[in-house]
Amino acid sequence: MNMFRIICSVILFLVISKNVFGQRVPEQGFLPVSENFNKARFNLVIISEAGIATLATIGLQYLWYKKFPKSRFHFFNDNNEWLNMDKVGHATSAYNISAFQYNLMRWSGVKKSSSILIAGGTALAYMSMIEIFDGFSAKWGFSKGDMLANIAGTAFFVAQQSAWNKQKIQLQFSFHNSIYAKYNPQELGKSLPQRIFKDYNGQSYWLSFNISSFLANTNFPKWIDADVGYGAEGMTGAVINPSVVDDRSIPSFIRQRKLFFGVTGAFVTKNNTPYPSWLNIIRVPSPVLEWKLKTKEIKEHFLYY
Repeated sequence: MNMFRIICSVILFLVISKNVFGQRVPEQGFLPVSENFNKARFNLVIISEAGIATLATIGLQYLWYKKFPKSRFHFFNDNNEWLNMDKVGHATSAYNISAFQYNLMRWSGVKKSSSILIAGGTALAYMSMIEIFDGFSAKWGFSKGDMLANIAGTAFFVAQQSAWNKQKIQLQFSFHNSIYAKYNPQELGKSLPQRIFKDYNGQSYWLSFNISSFLANTNFPKWIDADVGYGAEGMTGAVINPSVVDDRSIPSFIRQRKLFFGVTGAFVTKNNTPYPSWLNIIRVPSPVLEWKLKTKEIKEHFLYY
């Protein structure tokens, strides 16, 4: 591996991205904190979320679950599927729902402690709704593993906000098209929107550390994050790879987990704290080292999605 090349890639990325991420956004971005309770904003949030929750419930029921046979409520153990990529996805979703809900509450003037509790409760309620629907579906079931991942993601937000009053470490997501979806499109998605949600080979999840927030009295750039990512590849089936799909033989692939190490840019507030909302949900493509755990292969990427 050419380390000089990856070092040059990092330097070039930092030089370019400073012009983007070095520009601060207002505190809390598009949702400025209200120091006093704002009843109009609070009511707007509650009414909007109630409407969205109702639409989401109806949509899930009639556009998705109605297609599949129902059953009595039951549990389903899927902890051995997709090399646990789905579990990391659940944690990341719960974390970011918590972060966004917290911003909405602070925008409404709700106290910090109450905002944290409401944020965590909202995330768990929404993610639990999906699990309950699964529990009544004959094809799936209520997954204890998924629910534990939901709790973990929520707790990760709540713990940081309670201890530090900010998110020094954020959970992020990235996606790229993989070569595997075409071999089992029914399972991994036929179109790009479907693949973003269904093709775990193309998904990556990241722990993004805002370096400066861990350092005292430093001039280290606030917009640089170091991150560690998790991904997997070679999966054309949930537990094992099928040899035939739709009467067509498909190649054999090595199913394996992957770790990533890199740096990326982060949007920060005017108070130089990591921006804990939608701007940082998606990881910005940047230089990355990839380590495949089974084959021990190490690859370098100038820009990894």
